[in-house]
Amino acid sequence: MTTTQAGERLVDFDELLTRYEPVIGLETHVELGTASKMFCGCATTFGAEPNTQTCPVCLGLPGSLPVANAAAIEATIRIGLALGCRIASWCRFARKNYFYPDIPKGFQTSQYDEPLCTAGHLDVEVDGETYRVEIERVHLEEDTGKNLHVGGATGRIHGASYSLVDFNRAGIPLVEIVTRPIPGAGAKAPEVARAYVTELRDIIQTLGASDVRMEQGSLRCDVNTSLAPVGSLEWGTRTETKNVNSLRSVERAVRYEMRRQAAVLDAGGRVLQETRHFHEDTGSTSPGRSKEEATDYRYFPEPDLVPIAPDAEWVEKLAAELPELPAARRTRLQEEWGLSATEMAWLVNAGALGLVDATVAAGATPADARKWWLGELARRANDAGVELSELAITPRQVAELTRLVAEGTINDQLARQTLDGVLAGEGDPAQVVEARGLAVLGESDELVAAVEAAIAGAPDVVAKVRGGKVQALGALVGAVMKATRGKADAATVRRMLEERVVGK
Repeated sequence: MTTTQAGERLVDFDELLTRYEPVIGLETHVELGTASKMFCGCATTFGAEPNTQTCPVCLGLPGSLPVANAAAIEATIRIGLALGCRIASWCRFARKNYFYPDIPKGFQTSQYDEPLCTAGHLDVEVDGETYRVEIERVHLEEDTGKNLHVGGATGRIHGASYSLVDFNRAGIPLVEIVTRPIPGAGAKAPEVARAYVTELRDIIQTLGASDVRMEQGSLRCDVNTSLAPVGSLEWGTRTETKNVNSLRSVERAVRYEMRRQAAVLDAGGRVLQETRHFHEDTGSTSPGRSKEEATDYRYFPEPDLVPIAPDAEWVEKLAAELPELPAARRTRLQEEWGLSATEMAWLVNAGALGLVDATVAAGATPADARKWWLGELARRANDAGVELSELAITPRQVAELTRLVAEGTINDQLARQTLDGVLAGEGDPAQVVEARGLAVLGESDELVAAVEAAIAGAPDVVAKVRGGKVQALGALVGAVMKATRGKADAATVRRMLEERVVGK
């Protein structure tokens, strides 16, 4: 048992599993990458000046009428198909009534009892075990605006001096993907939650439906967590941790809530059904508001929009045109590259699979591509605290680097120096090699001089070699490599030394 700085008690994770069984569920919101908003023609460019991408429709001004975005409907259907969902032959929008300052209309246009996609599933793998996550629904709605609370220490409304609202995001097409409760994950519940969101993100990215950038809010996740005594026939009361914005934080939010709820139950207390805020700095959650029920939103059919009735032939055509999905791609690449399941898991967990695949497509061997992305580049990304994909180097440049090494133009040590230049924006690998003079020295006058200097400078080592201790030749090789700043080819240096010292 531990206590947080906020005074909340936490049960040790392994200990709580002896008494409680977790049930998790996830509600994932995806901003679609359409050029215009869901019900109007306003642009959806991220980062525009506040309130410059608005019109009477997305501001909810009197007399304005919405028109549904066909591209958003198609993207939602494609997501549903990729998740094995049943596509509705008829559905409609509803008004979800609640007042927040970032809802300019006083209601959100969403879908309620008649969603576009239902009854799908997504299989995820954690430590070699497959977990099936049942998808309850995939429905289409509009995003809200964004509140900015100025002043105070937390960036939230409590303690703020005043608040501002940016309506640029209001009305952007938003797909909500809701799972059914996921029991039976036990100790793996936090990892299953993360694996699900990771796989879902990869699918949506593969479909081209969204850039799914969590740091920009185009993929946001609400994490539901509950605990029940082991063997209980009823699930516990759930909390909903809102707007978790990183894969790592999804896992941390589940783990924290499990530990917190166990402490509440151990003390004879009652877990409140409420929303919770997740704090990235501490990995903790804090209370938000009591959770509304559907009746509190007073849903009713949207009178200004006609129902959606996707044509069956069109849906079949969309299904036939789906790209290769991530799971099938992993299976294919694992076989093509001759990898074990563990090696493929390493690639996936490092976020390197797509990068390695693109590097291979650019001409590298699978082994070389894996070596550089999982080795030197992964180390640099870790040191910089960024994802591999955020490094300032492309798969094509990595492929070029491996080609220069294979041709003998540079060795591994020089390749690492070449990476320094590429990452610093000095150009492609070949340009960096030329500009920095990093090419391997052939059997040139410079190398001959370095070899002879090494021999002359270490008569005791030379004597040992000639006395039969050939392994001592390594010291001379090291001296030459140091003198040439790693630009010599070690095999060439050894051969030249053997010719001069051993007499081969």
